[in-house]
Amino acid sequence: MRTTRTVPARPVLFTTLALTTAGSLLLTPQTAVADPPHPQPPHREAALDRNAARTPTSAAQRALATAEAGSEAISDDSRGYPRRQVLTPDPENPADKSIKLGLTPYHAVAPKLNALQALGDRVSVEVAGRSAGGHRLYLVTVTAPESARQARAQARMRELIENAPALAAKSPEIRKTYKAPVFVNNNIHGNEWEGTDASLRAIERLATATDGRTRDLLAHSRLYFNITANPDGRIAGTRTNANGFDMNRDFVTATQPEVRAMRRIMVDKQPAVMLDLHGYVNGTLIEPTTPPHGENYEYDLFLKNTYANALGMEAAVNGLGYTPGKDGVEPAQIPFRDQQEGWDDWPPIFTPQYAAFHGTVAAHTVEIPLAVNNEEYDTLPTAELRRRSAINVDVAGAALSATLDFVRARRASLVADQIEVFRRGAAGAAQVPVSEETVPGVPGIGPEDVYTTNFPRAYVIPAGTGTQRSATAAARLVDHLLANDVRVTRAAQAFRLGGKTYAKGSYVVDMRQPKRGLANVLLADGRDISDRVSAMYDISGWSLGRLWGASVATLPGVPYGVLRPVRAAAPVAYVAPRGDLRLRLDDPNEIAALNSLLRQGISVRRAADGSAIVPGSARRRAAQAARTYDVAFHATKLSGTTPLHRTRVAAAVTSGELFALREMNFEVTPVSTGVLNAGFDWSSVDALFVSRGLDHDDLTSGARTALDAFLDGHGLVGRGATGAALGSATGLLAAKPVEGNGDANGVVRVVNSRSTLMSGAPDHGFVYAPVWFTDLGPEVRVEQSYATGNPLVSGHWRESEDGSGGPSDAAGRASVISGPHAVLFGTEPLFRDHPKGEFAQVARALFSMAPVSGSD
Repeated sequence: MRTTRTVPARPVLFTTLALTTAGSLLLTPQTAVADPPHPQPPHREAALDRNAARTPTSAAQRALATAEAGSEAISDDSRGYPRRQVLTPDPENPADKSIKLGLTPYHAVAPKLNALQALGDRVSVEVAGRSAGGHRLYLVTVTAPESARQARAQARMRELIENAPALAAKSPEIRKTYKAPVFVNNNIHGNEWEGTDASLRAIERLATATDGRTRDLLAHSRLYFNITANPDGRIAGTRTNANGFDMNRDFVTATQPEVRAMRRIMVDKQPAVMLDLHGYVNGTLIEPTTPPHGENYEYDLFLKNTYANALGMEAAVNGLGYTPGKDGVEPAQIPFRDQQEGWDDWPPIFTPQYAAFHGTVAAHTVEIPLAVNNEEYDTLPTAELRRRSAINVDVAGAALSATLDFVRARRASLVADQIEVFRRGAAGAAQVPVSEETVPGVPGIGPEDVYTTNFPRAYVIPAGTGTQRSATAAARLVDHLLANDVRVTRAAQAFRLGGKTYAKGSYVVDMRQPKRGLANVLLADGRDISDRVSAMYDISGWSLGRLWGASVATLPGVPYGVLRPVRAAAPVAYVAPRGDLRLRLDDPNEIAALNSLLRQGISVRRAADGSAIVPGSARRRAAQAARTYDVAFHATKLSGTTPLHRTRVAAAVTSGELFALREMNFEVTPVSTGVLNAGFDWSSVDALFVSRGLDHDDLTSGARTALDAFLDGHGLVGRGATGAALGSATGLLAAKPVEGNGDANGVVRVVNSRSTLMSGAPDHGFVYAPVWFTDLGPEVRVEQSYATGNPLVSGHWRESEDGSGGPSDAAGRASVISGPHAVLFGTEPLFRDHPKGEFAQVARALFSMAPVSGSD
């Protein structure tokens, strides 16, 4: 279930050192694993995902990296079907939370899949990757047998659909023989179990059924089942994976290995239809959704098919005969028809909404009815839990069966609509606003459902100092676009457009491409929709073009003749050949490189602009860090003033913040009120970061005394209301935190100071329940403020019911403040990996709070 509030592609390792004619160290790329035997076209080529990739340093890390790289096998079109393999069983785990519900425990999945493959020639199993906890992710394909030649023909037609949609629309071969791809995703929330069991039951039936409808379905479709998208959570009975991430919020940033595996499936298989099976909403909730609708979709095509399939699923679910009085099961509901707002498809962080950008024209979240998780799991009798789970499996199975009937009946039109999605993108055609005329058969369409956008002609990610804030951030963004199957080109020479000159090496994203919607989702500012709806389900702003730290702009045209397609961003890694070295600290990769040097005992000093000065004697160590983190060390005559020390962090933070801190190579020890009350060894850490889970009022007197003693010699970095409350309770900063509307979130404009903390910081930030500071004491420094006017660029930020807490109240107010022993953030600088351009602000704050013994 989506709940309201109350992080690969093949890595590239820079391993070879060579000397340029200038004598500098050139770090050349070397592929980490072998290319597949049939490489994809350039825009599909696996690219370095700098958001996740690191040089594996241990045997366990290398094994995990190899397993993840194995997900590329799912794109191998040289083999036909079936593709049988014998899976090694996992050790039996009696603690698996599925067992109590009478469902399939994870350790029983591999033997079950082995048995299903043995039933005939329709079922194939591949390992699509590994979870954060190291568990295998199983992709099952069910289809009529195909020779290798037939499989290659299917791949050729699939590529034609995306790459030459105008030709594909006229192809008799596609109309007659192309197998419509269908993707069924299960158990992305680990404690919403039953989709897995419904899919296993469906696969067993499809493997052996001899009726004409099944034979026709499998002759004209490929059915792909992600058996459990979250084995970590399935075993543990948690919504999240082993990293603590809700993966149904991760598709914009793809921080998690499971999400990258799902992304790879959607890119490679190009499903026309998909189901994401969840729980629990009674009656069964079947998308399409209420407004607002994602403005980058071809929503007329999406709504037509999604609503039609929803009606079929509703009939199938209600046709099971379960009743409210007898079984506790309410009739199914379709939010588009039955609700006003509050269950939207605006952000592409959810699996079905993300799938739409890869050509899926009917994609649904389906929430099965009877709760068996959380409190119910702990309090209901086992017999009642199993009764509910059995009903849920039936309901999920009915929705799945109805969808397969829908695909069988409408294969040709579904494929034609997918082709039209890609044709509009490639041609730069206008979107078609939804209406009763453009989407016949869907009742109740009104102006509240009309969301379209104006796509720019192109985006540019410029090269060169003075125009690009961060070359490392730019390279990461380019590789992220490529991993999402967005086409990117690079200028072979300088060009001039719109009155501006762009350097050689600038990246250009031509928006006349099949997946323009996804390109725009990732790069555009987004929209302020505060006046369109009163409530949002989750985030409503997420621009990576503004938040990931790279400079991004739009172009009025495309500089033809100078652009070349790229498979991966050009490496940034560089070390000056002589003299001391300057490492900018504006990007999380640069922070990670610095932390790696500090752990090795390298003497590093901080310059007035916040950068790090590394002695020339550490050049070889710097070269290793440059290779690993793709950063540049330039020559400098600066000596720096303040020593930078290895900083170990005690953190009472969210899972996303913990992940971000570790991504920057900080040594982090999670803490909480309970941990401190149990007696915490403060000598093991150098700074404290708090955003949740630590309440000063609930600490014992001994824990308070120990905390106060630590803060006397160290310092606090706080975020949000919880961090501000601790700063106030400990007397570290004289300021009044003001909480804005708790439902507000989005991209905001900010104004930064030129201090060591904020030098070079981006002029956009992210808020989620924004906070600002008033009544500042004389020792308090304003490091950052919300912009004047309306600071909200995109998202949803209204006044609270009493008229307070809106963006006008925050305008011009302090959003980040500092003092001698504390830095407090009112923004969300580490939120779910979205504002990567802000990560360095937190890192600099932590360095400033660590003790500075030995400084000059």
